[in-house]
Amino acid sequence: MLAVIFSALNANGQKPIFINEDSVLVGNSFHPGLTVTIPEVDFNKTLKNWIKEQENGTKSKVVTENGEMSIFGAIRKDISPNPINIYSTLLNQDTLQLLMVCIELRKEQYVEPSAGDIQMTAARNFLKDFAKSQYIDFIKDEVAGQEKILRELNNELNGLQKNESKTKKGAQSNKNVIRDEQDKLIVKNNELNQLSTEIINQNNLLISMEAGPGREAKAAQIKELDKRKSKLQKEIQSAENKISKSKSKIDQADRALPRNEDDQQKMNARIEEQEAVVRKYMDKLNTVRNY
Repeated sequence: MLAVIFSALNANGQKPIFINEDSVLVGNSFHPGLTVTIPEVDFNKTLKNWIKEQENGTKSKVVTENGEMSIFGAIRKDISPNPINIYSTLLNQDTLQLLMVCIELRKEQYVEPSAGDIQMTAARNFLKDFAKSQYIDFIKDEVAGQEKILRELNNELNGLQKNESKTKKGAQSNKNVIRDEQDKLIVKNNELNQLSTEIINQNNLLISMEAGPGREAKAAQIKELDKRKSKLQKEIQSAENKISKSKSKIDQADRALPRNEDDQQKMNARIEEQEAVVRKYMDKLNTVRNY
């Protein structure tokens, strides 16, 4: 019995593919054949692909009975110029799939060492290539899954960076609001002081005036001045509220930015770890490609 192992030392999680020349049970009899291990892959997916592989290039169909597959008239020019019969069984062994194959070149003549090195080598390559392709597809899915995790982490980091930028812009905008409102307050408070003085002076004049049209006009003037004063006071209060609200938002930003920076550092560390995981799976993929 000859075992052919396709693997590498110091591998990154990949499992070896074993091909053995062995006796394979077909019906009630054992015949010369080959067995190949296909690590990690899904049974149902592998079974579907193995049937498809046998039917490729021919109108013949695989017949399955009691878990044993057979196809008559399969076309494999690399093994034989003539149609061949393939008997096979796929066994699910948890961490791997065991494919047992018997290839009949013509009635009661099977691929075996005595059939010639060329045909046996072609048969081994046929099974190796199938096992390798299944394993590669499995690892590609693993790589895709890890790359998806990496993309999600990068998206989270991008979100944190956008929040940081938005928070900084918001803080700067609120600083501008404070500056502008403080400038307005200076003008409005000066105007209020002048207006308050003017109202006092006008009230003093009103007190000294006798009843009549002139006194009524002065009272109306003072009333308008009081309205202007009330409006100014509301404007001043509004400006002070804006300043207070902007200061509160700046305080929130000052607390949020350090947390954001800490979150970004942690996310960058997670991204570096995930990049290492992706590289590990890519190394695994490349190693199996070189089997």
